[in-house]
Amino acid sequence: MNEITQIGIPRLRKPDWIRVKAPTSAGFAATKALMRAKSLTTVCEEAACPNIGECWTKKHATVMILGDTCTRACAFCNVKTGMPRAVDPMEPQNVADAAAQMGLNHIVVTSVDRDDLPDGGASQFVKVIQAIRRTNPTTTIEILTPDFRNKAQAAIESIVEAGPDVYNHNLETVPRLYPTIRPGARYYASLRLLESVKRHDPSIFTKSGVMLGLGEERLEIHQVMDDMRSADIDFLTMGQYLQPTPRHAKVAEFVTPKAFDAYAGIARAKGFLLVASSPLTRSSYHAGEDFARLRDAREAKLAKR
Repeated sequence: MNEITQIGIPRLRKPDWIRVKAPTSAGFAATKALMRAKSLTTVCEEAACPNIGECWTKKHATVMILGDTCTRACAFCNVKTGMPRAVDPMEPQNVADAAAQMGLNHIVVTSVDRDDLPDGGASQFVKVIQAIRRTNPTTTIEILTPDFRNKAQAAIESIVEAGPDVYNHNLETVPRLYPTIRPGARYYASLRLLESVKRHDPSIFTKSGVMLGLGEERLEIHQVMDDMRSADIDFLTMGQYLQPTPRHAKVAEFVTPKAFDAYAGIARAKGFLLVASSPLTRSSYHAGEDFARLRDAREAKLAKR
């Protein structure tokens, strides 16, 4: 049976495998309180992530820097669009302090698109990485950046120099769907960004993700995998797209867990060091555990040579 949206257009009903419980734990409340105390925004909240209850209970949160307002309006994203506020100079240290208070071994830092800034916000990523390194020298750092449209080369050079452990940038969908789903971005520019990270520092793990259920075809996903491997991307994540509001792109299909497993098998055969593929997989879901697996996979690969 289909549900009816607020504007009267039917949408697919969520299957049982995509449903999650509402967050109610004490750990969830404590994480939320800390984020508010440090004036931090999280993508967990802004993007309405279905895994927020599980992750925040474990004191895992993906911090979103550079404010809560994006300069773009992608058809899949729940983050609000508009004119962002000024960059907070206290944000880097607040992120580092929150990581210390939560006792994080691994932290994920992402941001909104900031096309209004001369460097797209790259310098704030650098400052956050540096603050975390000073305050939490043993914490590993994963960043999930925008594409830094028309500023990518300088942005990448400065961020790579700061030394994150994982550099993530999501392709999100297949090239054919970019004009409607990700109109402000360019598929091949995103690929080149990740390829450039590897070229500047091969020791940094690169990572990218796609959403399924937007109307993509199976062979198109296979081609995206091939494109990612050509760019030497180490880690692929695949998850189910969920429509956040009636204004956003509709779900064309709820992909079954079996189909996600099949995609994962194909991706592993194509040579990714690590693949996470399930309906509830998101870019930073189980990121700390996955980083440990990435290191083990690289060591195993080198040992075979």
